[in-house]
Amino acid sequence: MIHRDYVYRNLSSYIFLNKTSMHVLFSVKRVAISESFLSHRRSLFSCFSLSVAASLALLSFFLLSNALRVPKVSVYVPQLDTAGANSSLAACPLLYFNATNGSSFENNTFGAFNSNGSESSPKKIEEGKNVVVDGTKVVRHVSDENLKGVTEGRCFTNYTFSSNFLSESEDGKGEGLVVEKNLKNVTVIHDEKMHVGIYEKCDIFYGKWIRDGSKPYYPLGSCPLIDRDLDCQSNGRPDAEYVKWRWQPNGCKIPSLNATDFLERLRGQRLVFVGDSLNRNMWESLVCILRQSIKNKKRVFEISGRSEFKKKGVYSFRFEDYKCSVDFVVSPFLVQESTFKGKNGSFETLRLDVMDRTTARYRKADIIVFNTGHWWTHDKTSKGEDYYQEGNHVYPKLEVLDAYTRALTTWAKWVDRKINANQTQVFFRGYSASHFWGGQWNSGGQCHKESEPIYNETYLQSYPTKMLAVEHVIQQMKTPVVYMNISRLTDYRKDGHPSVYRNGYKKSMDQNSTALFEDCSHWCLPGVPDTWNELLYVSLLKYGKGTWKV
Repeated sequence: MIHRDYVYRNLSSYIFLNKTSMHVLFSVKRVAISESFLSHRRSLFSCFSLSVAASLALLSFFLLSNALRVPKVSVYVPQLDTAGANSSLAACPLLYFNATNGSSFENNTFGAFNSNGSESSPKKIEEGKNVVVDGTKVVRHVSDENLKGVTEGRCFTNYTFSSNFLSESEDGKGEGLVVEKNLKNVTVIHDEKMHVGIYEKCDIFYGKWIRDGSKPYYPLGSCPLIDRDLDCQSNGRPDAEYVKWRWQPNGCKIPSLNATDFLERLRGQRLVFVGDSLNRNMWESLVCILRQSIKNKKRVFEISGRSEFKKKGVYSFRFEDYKCSVDFVVSPFLVQESTFKGKNGSFETLRLDVMDRTTARYRKADIIVFNTGHWWTHDKTSKGEDYYQEGNHVYPKLEVLDAYTRALTTWAKWVDRKINANQTQVFFRGYSASHFWGGQWNSGGQCHKESEPIYNETYLQSYPTKMLAVEHVIQQMKTPVVYMNISRLTDYRKDGHPSVYRNGYKKSMDQNSTALFEDCSHWCLPGVPDTWNELLYVSLLKYGKGTWKV
């Protein structure tokens, strides 16, 4: 970069030398030449001098403007790769998560090679077959062992589990970048010499919980829209420490959810949660966070006037000031629950090859957050006997993981066929961990009196095999899908469930809490789902379209 004073000094010298040379030229002894000739020469030299002066002025202006140029301010927003656009793991869809290390890679990047040092490469999976590949063969029948075998030591990409965000050191500075705050989010001032901006890979779903007295986003008991079973404080929970935790990803800092900014970006749009009661948990959380920023709370309402949201149907909260809505569509399996007429009468089945009838209610939404998982742990789905149906065939016995993968494949094909990727941003939220000790929800399982997260990672569960199938199916899709891998961050939070503090809980000392069915699957609100929505906000800023582009 040329300094301003250096430009001025050289410019002055250049002009002085030109003046001197002109003086020497015209101070030599004069020769008798006609006046008309001299007049013509003077005119030529005058034009030449003006041209030189103009050229020097333009050159000076150009050099000075370069010297004073301010670096361009922009935010690095990583793009989804077209070859593996749908997987946070890209070409390694089945990365194994163990209970102690969390992932099989270090420093948020990984690259794997086979024994002779060459890069491994999986074979293409035939459409319609069951979806696991290990680099040498297609596994047609998916089992836990198949999935585990696929994931050990055969990854070959430098993608991270989720996504990249702004990385910074403890003091907010990093080599070659300056982190600043503006009204909406974090910006990065790029060095001019860099081609695409300075950034480091960061998995926003891999980190730790830290205490934060500024939480929650909305005060306890302040949101009347919460399902009564999830309003733990109103149901008698005596402690409040479970709301004072913030998720901190390893290696980067993420912004808090700015509710006003969220609503402004959502103006005139529709965001829809589709799935089971855990997505209802997340939906209610987001409605309460956004509602807290609205002065006139009457301008936020459920369009049908309903206040109970457990029955099947479509629920929509309208934010009148922003002409937008945040909706929930009940579809616990995503595929269709049905009945089959057999020799001995009709019985319930689950159509693995047909989408649920609710699809028309959300197909054209601007943002869709899907989930399915918890209903696949119930007795009927776990046993898989005379329950799973494809076409006119009901399987006498089908493993639940196999059935789950088939259902996800049906969902994926529907998304690729029916969703306009230029209009709609698609998310899939992963499995939320449960914490039943001593049994399941209907067999005496408990999480009562848990008041702190898990600190010792050896007590964390293995990464759910169903989520390995999710990652793989998403990778095969044409439509970009952002996978929100919340399994590990929820696994720490054994303290965040309603347990016995549900609607109807009695405070009397003689209450036998062990006789109650404890809820160790859903989450108190305010609570853990607020963090899911914080990560949704961050993901929208990273991968979003239209008004969500940073």
